[in-house]
Amino acid sequence: VTQYRDEGYLPDAMVNYLARLGWSHGDDEIFSRAQFLQWFDLDHLGRSAAQFDEAKLRWVNAQHLKALPDEDLAPRVAAVLAQRGITTDERLVPICGLFKDRCDTLLVLADWAQAFYGEVRPKAEELAQHVTDAIRPALALLVERLQACTTWDKAGIAAAIKDVLAAHGLKMPQLAMPVRVLVMGTAQTPSLDAVLALLSREKVVARL
Repeated sequence: VTQYRDEGYLPDAMVNYLARLGWSHGDDEIFSRAQFLQWFDLDHLGRSAAQFDEAKLRWVNAQHLKALPDEDLAPRVAAVLAQRGITTDERLVPICGLFKDRCDTLLVLADWAQAFYGEVRPKAEELAQHVTDAIRPALALLVERLQACTTWDKAGIAAAIKDVLAAHGLKMPQLAMPVRVLVMGTAQTPSLDAVLALLSREKVVARL
């Protein structure tokens, strides 16, 4: 039990999965503990031997993560980060909201959140692939535009990015992927303006 907790599984997801191993309620795969207590009866117990499927457990956990309100999710992620020596702040609530759809355990979500509070070290191969000499002038201009943003929010950041794309004749992925690698350590993230808005201007500029 403690191992699954430490691996980032939610208690209700675990109950959901274990209940579903030998019992069913129609086609309902995901349900709360309250629904389970209401629905359970002996008529729907399975006859065949149950098979434990870790991939299915991770999927069930992912559904419960997505359904959990951001305000309830944040303290759980904060506890994981605290074990890593990382102190969080009020930004953790919107960070959880932005990344939870990409995660199947609390540990994966904590890994995303850690990029906002700790250091980011992009992999050499990612840097070589995305941060090329051809894109460096556009990155330099983006730094200038971000420093000049009158409002540090999604709209202001999006306007700065759009300006750089137009100035260099680029499409969004050509600029967004190197920025993601430098700022978040990976080329795949949610909407770039939403991610940058949750970081301080100083941290974004420093990483770029």
